Amino acid sequence: MAKDYTFKNTIPLAPLKIVAMDNCRDFGKKVDDYIVGFRKHDQEILKAREANIEFRGYDMDSYLLPTSCPRFGSGEGKGMIHESVRGVDLFIISDVTNYSMTFPMYGREHMMSPDDHYQDLKRIIATAMTTARRVNVIMPFLYESRQHKRSGRESLDCAMALEELADMGVTNIITFDAHDPRVQNAIPLHDFDSFPCVYQFMKALLSKEKNIPISKDELMIISPDEGAMGRAVYLANNLEVDMGMFYKRRDYSRIVNGKNPIVAHEFLGSDVEGKTVIIVDDMIASGDSMLDTCKELRRRKAKRVIVFCTFGLFTSGFENFDRYYEAGYFDYIVTTNLNYRKPELLDRPWYLEADMTKYVATIINTLNHDVSLSDIMSHTEKLQRLINRYKRGEF
Repeated sequence: MAKDYTFKNTIPLAPLKIVAMDNCRDFGKKVDDYIVGFRKHDQEILKAREANIEFRGYDMDSYLLPTSCPRFGSGEGKGMIHESVRGVDLFIISDVTNYSMTFPMYGREHMMSPDDHYQDLKRIIATAMTTARRVNVIMPFLYESRQHKRSGRESLDCAMALEELADMGVTNIITFDAHDPRVQNAIPLHDFDSFPCVYQFMKALLSKEKNIPISKDELMIISPDEGAMGRAVYLANNLEVDMGMFYKRRDYSRIVNGKNPIVAHEFLGSDVEGKTVIIVDDMIASGDSMLDTCKELRRRKAKRVIVFCTFGLFTSGFENFDRYYEAGYFDYIVTTNLNYRKPELLDRPWYLEADMTKYVATIINTLNHDVSLSDIMSHTEKLQRLINRYKRGEF
């Protein structure tokens, strides 16, 4: 978009406004800065062509709306938007995993859970829905996405949340690397998009390391379980390398912390000895399973172990990761900045960040012009260009 005027024949559906919930203010500000830059670039090109966009609110210094979700002493809350949203195309960004926030209740501070963040999101939607032209939700980590299927007498929380948002009138629901994209079947008549992050992963890694071998004899992509197969196959095909997979052998006679414990990780694939291996997954929670996979790959004499993971939750802290890194079980863990991460994570020698703010800004800008997302949903061409530049030493 920075190289050409993408929307020369299309005006926006309505004036653009963005709400960055309190749980992702910094991320939203970076997204806003990119969109401001995009549109100033558009205006410059139109001026050079002796044309102009006669559209209210197209070229602004900021598209962010001031909002708040105050709480009463009892813990009840409300959503407030402090500017008019009549007739606007509203995009609401929310990080439901941000555990750094608290709210007061009966004189005590309580940590906000994903449920609390989701309720605040609904409050802002309800506040805007009566007057906005269109409401779109960007939820990078899809709320309750791990509770996406029923294995017994249990709730289908993700499907219920999607139905609820659709019933409220949300037009577009946008997420990234959904745990299981088939959850969109819960709302078949509404727009749901799950965007990949593989290009940003490769860009972050290749920017840091200049000696990553991209050949079938020296590189291999690993899926840590059957659920991540699609991501691993896509990356392996683009890099033209082999792929392997671990599957988790579980003890189905016991339940520990709500699930059957893993007995062993079994590997399916060709020999990894002497190769750089990249593990691809959608999230790191406690990280125990991922660290076991790294250790097993080292035991099989992999030369280097690198982890690509969209959401780094690190629910059990960083100590185990520090210990495994010092023991040489992995080289890097690359995650996006789509969810909250403790500041001390950014200083870890084993951590790399894949910045997603420009990508999110591109998605918002494209949707606001009401044109196809096909070109930005696929990373194939961009990934191929990136790899070719890297191989030529131009990156």
